[in-house]
Amino acid sequence: MKRFSRTGNYRTRLNAVIPGGAHTYSRGHDQFPSNAPQILARGKGAYVWDPSGRSFLDYGMGLRSVTLGYAHPEVDAGAIRQIRNGVNLTRPSTIELEAAELMVHLIPSAEMVKFAKHGSTVTTAAVKLARAATGRTYVCVPREHPFFSFDDWFIGSTVLTRGIPPAHRSSTLVFNYNNIASLQRFFDEHPGDIAAVIMEPATTIDPCPARCCTSRTIGKTCTNCPNHSRNFLHQVRELCDKYGTVFILDEMITGFRWHLQGAQTYFGVTPDLSTFGKGMANGYALAALVGKREIMKCGSIDEPGMERTFLVSTTHGAEMSALGAFVAALEVYRERHVIDHIWAYGARLFEQFNEVCRSEGLQDYVGMEGNFVAMNYVTRDENQKPSLSFRTLFAQELVKQGVLMPWVAVSLAHRRRELARTIEGVAAALRVYRKALENGVKHYLKGPAIQPVFRKFN
Repeated sequence: MKRFSRTGNYRTRLNAVIPGGAHTYSRGHDQFPSNAPQILARGKGAYVWDPSGRSFLDYGMGLRSVTLGYAHPEVDAGAIRQIRNGVNLTRPSTIELEAAELMVHLIPSAEMVKFAKHGSTVTTAAVKLARAATGRTYVCVPREHPFFSFDDWFIGSTVLTRGIPPAHRSSTLVFNYNNIASLQRFFDEHPGDIAAVIMEPATTIDPCPARCCTSRTIGKTCTNCPNHSRNFLHQVRELCDKYGTVFILDEMITGFRWHLQGAQTYFGVTPDLSTFGKGMANGYALAALVGKREIMKCGSIDEPGMERTFLVSTTHGAEMSALGAFVAALEVYRERHVIDHIWAYGARLFEQFNEVCRSEGLQDYVGMEGNFVAMNYVTRDENQKPSLSFRTLFAQELVKQGVLMPWVAVSLAHRRRELARTIEGVAAALRVYRKALENGVKHYLKGPAIQPVFRKFN
């Protein structure tokens, strides 16, 4: 029997038994400053604890999947009820039907739904459906959107091509978000053979033109703006309609944040297929592919004589605990006005973060960009160039203040106390940042700089 050492640091032990040291590369040690906790034991609300009992105010929030707060009692109770019902039965469960009907009722573009455990499964299923429905080969993705799936069709379009056959790499075409001409070029180069365009509705960059007149705030959507029909999503929708291509929106991050019905409702556009996950079950493993019946039914078994598409078939795709968590989470969203809270807290964080940067005279070097519901802090060096070394330094100093901010994901559990603590931590971090600008970042950065996930070599 193999024996494993209980001594040594957690990073060494993790990398000894798990390739990459974690089951998502975004959790790897190369994504955090060296003083960040190497491993976490538990989370509650907006806080996480390491095994020694140190607590941190968290903005990673389970890679943006925890939108209500860690260990939310009502969501956990919904999951536990289903655990006691058996977790995984031989035929479809009643909670499976209830969750499916809720999802179809909730999302206007959804006429059918297929559940799975993670986003890569459903995005790959969406691409397969598009190819099955159209009989075409190519899939177009935007360069600015970092991740759609760990499967070959997408990873082959990045620099990480080891282990991926050339045929898989060549079938995905990369265009530029908010540049319709760069997408039109592929339709011209591959006439009649573009199966799908898949993209996020928005990131920290949104699809609206510069003349957009709608303030990004609570209670307002893109449809309030007279220019909304000219935003990039609508341009892509028109292009897909023109060429008979399937339009897929990946709402893993935007879903249950921009709007309860997804960013597609916020921006007033209707995709053919869309994918959801992360926040829909407050961290429980659940993702969903939804879309038009005429496309989704390609995976059906009740159409006599139809050629079959083997869509998604997973033992744990409709695991009852996660579906119970989703049903309970949706109730919390509605009762607690969670979307409004995310927008409101985001607005205060965005504005106060930038205000403290201005008060320290560092607004040209550090600042929050994007919008209130999808923001990112940007760090620049002494030449005002984006810098991962300075980003690592800033994250390092926040960790010293008990704030873990690899990125910015707001939850219902972030309240006034958390905002005050965050801004205090930012002010302290900026004082060190100023010294690093004056004397050189190497004198203040402990350990290596954060590295991009998508890099050719370690």
